[in-house]
Amino acid sequence: MTVMTTRISADEFLAGDYPTGSELIDGVVHVIDATFRHQRLCSRCYNSLYEWTRTEPGHGEIGWGGNWVLSDSHVYKPDVWWAATPPDGTRHDGPPDLAVEVRSPGTWRLDIGPKRAQYLASGTKELWLIDTPARTVLVYRAGAFDDPLEIGPGEDLTSPLLPGFALPIDALFAD
Repeated sequence: MTVMTTRISADEFLAGDYPTGSELIDGVVHVIDATFRHQRLCSRCYNSLYEWTRTEPGHGEIGWGGNWVLSDSHVYKPDVWWAATPPDGTRHDGPPDLAVEVRSPGTWRLDIGPKRAQYLASGTKELWLIDTPARTVLVYRAGAFDDPLEIGPGEDLTSPLLPGFALPIDALFAD
């Protein structure tokens, strides 16, 4: 991960020419590199959520990346996101209903720290932090962001936002 230390605003970030995967965290640009394992976990999560969205109309939209402007100093590109109301364009002011971040060696301290706090402050309803080494998912829900659920092997990842959705943790982390 590369960090550019000059502080800028969300508008300056969006007008800039930064590498794919760059995010603005506390006004600082972070260029985030993803491993192949990281990409596999993102794909498995995305595919599972995508299949759920297709089960019936009104299941929202699933995606990855995009520019989610959470404040003037925070522009995030969640590894995977779900929104009950599909966003339009390349910039969306406000958070996704569900954000998913997969642990990478260079980003975990940001995911578990300032990004988690900003997702909460911005109104994200649910945040999943996929902890690759632990093979668990930390689930933060609105109203209980300080008390995450830890979903591990042998369990299913479910959400009150996604009725009928279930992702077996063993399938998520299958090698």
